[in-house]
Amino acid sequence: MSDSCLAAVRIDQDKCSRCTVCYSLCPFEAIDRQPDSGKVEIDIQKCQVCGICYSACPVTAIEMAYYDYDDILDYVRATKEAAKADTLVLMCRGNSPSDGEVKEILAGREVDCGDYVPLRVPCAGRVPTDFVFKALDGGMRNIISIQCHDRFCRMKQGTAIETRRMILAKAVLQQLGYPDDTLQVVKYARKAVWDNEKCVGCDKCVFVCPYDAIRVEPFSSPTVVQDECAGCAACQLVCPHNAIEVKGYEFERVLASYAGAARELKARSGRPAILVLGCQWSEYSALDDPVRALRDQNAMILEVPCVKGLDPIHVVNALTSGFDGVVGAICSEKDCKLPLGRDTSERQLEVLHIVLTRLGLHDRFEIQELSPRCEGEFAMNLKGFSERIAAMPSNTNDSSKGVALRTG
Repeated sequence: MSDSCLAAVRIDQDKCSRCTVCYSLCPFEAIDRQPDSGKVEIDIQKCQVCGICYSACPVTAIEMAYYDYDDILDYVRATKEAAKADTLVLMCRGNSPSDGEVKEILAGREVDCGDYVPLRVPCAGRVPTDFVFKALDGGMRNIISIQCHDRFCRMKQGTAIETRRMILAKAVLQQLGYPDDTLQVVKYARKAVWDNEKCVGCDKCVFVCPYDAIRVEPFSSPTVVQDECAGCAACQLVCPHNAIEVKGYEFERVLASYAGAARELKARSGRPAILVLGCQWSEYSALDDPVRALRDQNAMILEVPCVKGLDPIHVVNALTSGFDGVVGAICSEKDCKLPLGRDTSERQLEVLHIVLTRLGLHDRFEIQELSPRCEGEFAMNLKGFSERIAAMPSNTNDSSKGVALRTG
């Protein structure tokens, strides 16, 4: 592990008061405590950069390489001025929906957010209580926190911790005379949804679901048990008719987002066009700030909910429609937030390599295991991949010759 990885999260021992609050809260047991001295240190190999310890430290002794307190406050102030909005919507990256979905979700709960400032963080538990007060002091009128359901929190305890903080903050605001709707908490989690008209009853989704969240029905399409679904998208990959998909990551939506993009990238630059399909937990800064992450690279990034949602068809489709290379940025098995059923995705990737070999495109696809604790690793790996692709002959496939795969 490089020095830049070690810098992603650290404890300033000169500031640390040895209170061990961080030690008691860390859901991954990534903070070690020396019993004699009480000194605490972060085990970077276990750390998932959830930020729970950072937000709980009473003396600001824990430092983060990104999503630090000052940066998110500056972002909120700057975006507020640009958007002329006075509602802040906090979203965990596990459930953060698109702009249209935000209003749809809130409308279903009779909440009208109007124009708003979106703030996506790795985990709801990263937001300290005093952030709420400073955001309101900075001109925000309402704050809405869209949190994962407790049992689906990818950081284990992040949602539960943040819910308690929001209850405390709301009680303080009420005592200060703020309206009841100043601070609101909404629970939301991405789920698989199915289309009865497309379903042919093959039950592949039932067999592949690692969470037993799909129930066989004797005389109709399978039923998704919403209370069990983790939104991993394993079912989506095996459905031959796009009858079951995870909301926000539908096949046609993803296809439309990169269709024709290779031609546009090549027209803009003479360098190879690269598509990155990244698990949303593998590299926070690259996914949330792609302009900075892709600086000097002729590439685009698309997010997938998990390695189980990395559809091999998109890899083949991208390479046969003009992209010169495709990268699958995924978490390691040790870091995977949804480890059940990972063997299914590994088998899918094995088949993908066979297909790409037959098409003569094997060298144009690469899997990279990344972690948010390794700052700068994504940029370094992408640069190396782009240089390797640039040394190859140009990919002569274009969008007019793309394969029409699983279009429903």
